[in-house]
Amino acid sequence: MKIRGQENLSDTPWYVAGLAFECSQCGRCCAGPEEGYVWVTGDDINGIAKYLSIPLQQVKDNYIREVAGRVSLVEQENNDCIFLVPDPANPKSKTCMVYPVRPIQCRTWPFWASNVKSPRAWNSAAKRCDGINRGKSFSLEQINERIKKTIE
Repeated sequence: MKIRGQENLSDTPWYVAGLAFECSQCGRCCAGPEEGYVWVTGDDINGIAKYLSIPLQQVKDNYIREVAGRVSLVEQENNDCIFLVPDPANPKSKTCMVYPVRPIQCRTWPFWASNVKSPRAWNSAAKRCDGINRGKSFSLEQINERIKKTIE
């Protein structure tokens, strides 16, 4: 499988031996200062509504916006994800209030085409994310499956 923008033009991706990742739930991938988009699907929105036990329309009204014909989560004023909130167990930290049902874009992080296109891109993502190159090793097949599901 060739990845869009992959520097290695062979049929075998540079990450053929796999990559390690374990989410530390630090929230840095969900936090500003730059504006970003968390693209969501209908299934994501329905899952959030069910998890929060609120009507679907309330989720759409309070947490969703349309951007150039696509659907994204809204952001807080500081550009953090709307669902990134202070952690009750550690007020100096933040946590995702919908982590068990987080959108597919969040669940596939860091295995996005833009992050695995080259070792340089992967290492750049690792500067923002403590979980990259730590923890469980994902196989080539697992990585490619996540890339196929990614919404960037």
